[in-house]
Amino acid sequence: MKFLLLSCCAPCSCAVIKTLAEKFEDFEVVFYNPNVVPKEEYLKRRDENRRICEVYGIPFVELEYDHDKWNRQIAGLENEPERGRRCEMCFYMRLKTVMEYAKSRGITHVASVLGVSRYKDLAQVNRAARRAGDETGVAYLEIEGRKGGMQELRCRLIKDLDLYNQKYCGCQFSALKEAK
Repeated sequence: MKFLLLSCCAPCSCAVIKTLAEKFEDFEVVFYNPNVVPKEEYLKRRDENRRICEVYGIPFVELEYDHDKWNRQIAGLENEPERGRRCEMCFYMRLKTVMEYAKSRGITHVASVLGVSRYKDLAQVNRAARRAGDETGVAYLEIEGRKGGMQELRCRLIKDLDLYNQKYCGCQFSALKEAK
């Protein structure tokens, strides 16, 4: 079964991509992160993600960077805390867009690494994914990227591959918090 893996960044996805590639899973990595600012940061993350895919021979797809669309989607949620309703809306928007893309290509399943970081709420990601899946008819594959040695593998790969490891999730609100 072919599926798409929504990736937010190379550090969060490297262990999952390596593991899936070694299991000969049939998947493509999709980079859809209109939440990331500034644009230079987005490009760094995209390029590192592409590099990881090249290392493991996995197809890489970039969907349109539309930060204005993201801002419209989270309007009214700007003051929400990390792990609040803004994050859930962000996850939902990105997952739904990737699921719509999958459906247009005849792909019936999507997975993500959006919940790999300890700063994110995996249950929140999975709720947003179920909602997007219900609306698109595309199934969501829950992927464990923290347990079973995945966190250790992730840390080792970040170091071994000298990956750019950002200090915030990407959205302007977490960037402002990090700058304080």
